Amino acid sequence: MSVVRPDRYYTSVGAIDLDSLREAGIRGVLLDLDNTILPRDTGEIPQVARIFAKSLGEHGIQVCLVSNNWHHRVSAVADELGSLLVSKALKPLPFAFRRGMRLMGTLPGETATIGDQIFTDVLGGNLAGTMTVLVDPLSRTDLPHTLLLRLIEARVMADRVPLA
Repeated sequence: MSVVRPDRYYTSVGAIDLDSLREAGIRGVLLDLDNTILPRDTGEIPQVARIFAKSLGEHGIQVCLVSNNWHHRVSAVADELGSLLVSKALKPLPFAFRRGMRLMGTLPGETATIGDQIFTDVLGGNLAGTMTVLVDPLSRTDLPHTLLLRLIEARVMADRVPLA
């Protein structure tokens, strides 16, 4: 499989089948922040993200936010959701993914990476050996270079339809 192709694709974190993750042996999730659980154009955690984070815990799945950001809001969101955190991740380099797994005490085969970008989240998760789950971005607002990469992502995912 290509390192830029996700194992699974959903419309949002709220659509992810957590029972199927547990059945696949997933015990930990490396979760992206911007446009995955927090819209880039707001500072408010949507209710669906709060429910998702709580549901992960109820399914016995640990969570570690892995973000390229370093701003105060990253740690504030991690605190609010009760999750572990690796900031300044330098995704797609696999080092932060491995650090997140160490924090959770999981191995690559027991870990899923969930994010909204192919060239950071999916590529990094695949390089680290985790299951990768792509979700549609929460907002169309993004950094200029990310908007350009989204055009390439659309071509990579042209034949894929979200599971839910």
